[in-house]
Amino acid sequence: MNKKCPNCKLVNFSKAETCARCEADLIEVSSEIQQNETPLIRKILKRAAVCFAVCLFTISGFYFSLLVTAKRLNFDEKTKVKDAIKVLEEKGFESEVFLMNYLTAFRANDHWLNASVEKEGAYAATNFPVEIMTVYPDFFQYPLDDTERAAILLHEAQHLKGADEPEAYEFVWKNRQKLGWTKDKYANSIVWRNVRKQTREAAPHLFVCELKEFADCTE
Repeated sequence: MNKKCPNCKLVNFSKAETCARCEADLIEVSSEIQQNETPLIRKILKRAAVCFAVCLFTISGFYFSLLVTAKRLNFDEKTKVKDAIKVLEEKGFESEVFLMNYLTAFRANDHWLNASVEKEGAYAATNFPVEIMTVYPDFFQYPLDDTERAAILLHEAQHLKGADEPEAYEFVWKNRQKLGWTKDKYANSIVWRNVRKQTREAAPHLFVCELKEFADCTE
């Protein structure tokens, strides 16, 4: 690189030790520039590292605060959740099964964030993107079997992917045949009737076929 004299601004050859015009010492100038530049780079890197550490600490603290303010599932509850996930695995819902087996923390009651939101008759609730799923007592009480519990988890798994309520309801209702959650077996169940009603409210475009039962176009 050529050396620019700080006094007269003359650009000198890189090997020159003094300025050809004003005889200023170019070696000292070059050295000072390097000494000034190096700490600046280190300062920027240091600040970036500190910022990253603070962000990581904040996010981690938020996540763990959610975990510790909610109760873990007991053994029987864990078993029922695992059995429902196994149904999803057998029916080919691989991405949902992966999320729930490896990335999801299950809890039995509301952590502080969920507790701030009013809910009525929910079977489960999911926090995206921290991937915490709260499984409420109704999840264990009202479904007839593991297939119905699998339908609930399939809904919540869509939230694990970032889907909103209409998308989650539509996905489950369209895939109920694949899941084995069919009208001939479950039409009289509380979960079936509730989910069908909620799906009609969330995704009304699926219920516009007047010639079909309940105007359900997916039948």
